[in-house]
Amino acid sequence: MKTVFESGSLQELNSRLAQLQPDSERLWGKMTLPQALAHCSLGIEMAAGDIKPPRILIGRILGPIIKPMALRDDEPMRRNSPTAPFLLVLEDKDFAIEKAKFCKRLNEFGTTGPQSCTSHPHAFFGSLTPDEWGILVYKHVDHHLRQFGA
Repeated sequence: MKTVFESGSLQELNSRLAQLQPDSERLWGKMTLPQALAHCSLGIEMAAGDIKPPRILIGRILGPIIKPMALRDDEPMRRNSPTAPFLLVLEDKDFAIEKAKFCKRLNEFGTTGPQSCTSHPHAFFGSLTPDEWGILVYKHVDHHLRQFGA
């Protein structure tokens, strides 16, 4: 399975990020490209433990059922997958700033490796191993790159 901790997978994500332009068209969803980049940065901050959101009730109920399905293979995340409220970015953002910030966070997280992962539970899925965090971050970034055609 692809993970941000594999240099080839991280390099692939970086190549796809380089394709993004301010006018890249959204193929689904509501976020603008700068909002999606800021949203992805927040996702990495959660994986690294920089933000520690509480578990959400629906995640406590469905997380253990959905987690194995979400992490079992390289199948991409579904379009219009729900987003936790604390990861929503509603304000306008600057494309160049958010892209640079996200690229930096992604590469720091990916190259530091599994030791960069938090032991704090994911808000929906609960406890994740570092390997699971690496897979989930890859899938999340891939999802939003595909959302904008990269």
